[in-house]
Amino acid sequence: MTLTTLFAAALAFSTLQFSTSVDLVEVYATVTDERGRPVEGLEQDDFLVYEDGTPQTVTAFAAGDMPLSVALALDRSFSMRGERLQTAKSAAHVFVGQLRPGDQAMLIGFGSVVETIAPLGRDRVALHEAIRTLGTFGSTALHDAVIAAIDEVQRGTGRRALVILSDADDRYSKATADEVVAAARAADVLVYPVSFGSRPSPLFDDLAAVTGGRSFRVPRLDRLTDAFQEVARELRHQYLLGYVPARAGQTGDSQYRTIRVEVKRPEVTVRARKGYLAR
Repeated sequence: MTLTTLFAAALAFSTLQFSTSVDLVEVYATVTDERGRPVEGLEQDDFLVYEDGTPQTVTAFAAGDMPLSVALALDRSFSMRGERLQTAKSAAHVFVGQLRPGDQAMLIGFGSVVETIAPLGRDRVALHEAIRTLGTFGSTALHDAVIAAIDEVQRGTGRRALVILSDADDRYSKATADEVVAAARAADVLVYPVSFGSRPSPLFDDLAAVTGGRSFRVPRLDRLTDAFQEVARELRHQYLLGYVPARAGQTGDSQYRTIRVEVKRPEVTVRARKGYLAR
């Protein structure tokens, strides 16, 4: 694929939203080798896509660094005070520095309340300033924060992603963990949760799995920046697959359809969203 063709494909995809109001279903796929490194250079014919177990014909394809809308959600509760928050802010600055000029980003801070600190846009100076001035406040409304962040970044264009950092202990939300996963399943947002400590977070693992993102556990503060850089690197090396479902939906018939993506290459791992809500 030439650079001109790739640019045209990425531009066309960036104007679409993942929605069943159009026939085309969009799926972002991340392919890594046995060492976790992004696999580049794959072509459309290297992929197999299944919906509810039925093979689909991929009719649109793009690869590489496509336009991105990303929400960065930072836990600002009192449990993050001191070195934790300072390290989180440093890692956030590094992540923002990895974004491309055409990318849009926003900052969400959450404690007892969920607040949009910097709206979605391309003003990097304002975003860095918002990160710099972020302070601790309240308890941890983690579930509410994930749902609110997904809703906010869903309004963006192109690829949409949520990078969320927390100790993964919810202490104040109205929403349940099941409601958080349901919201993620119904949206088109890649979720990259990052948690402190070595204790697994089933919620964070579920969010990454259903959306095609990746969950990180950071046992030491000095590894946090590495995790954020890894997320930034992965977001620059993805594939976009589009297909028109072989089985047409019925008007008013709301149902969840599963998606499975495979790659015809040995010793690689592919991650993609697990499905979508057809309406």
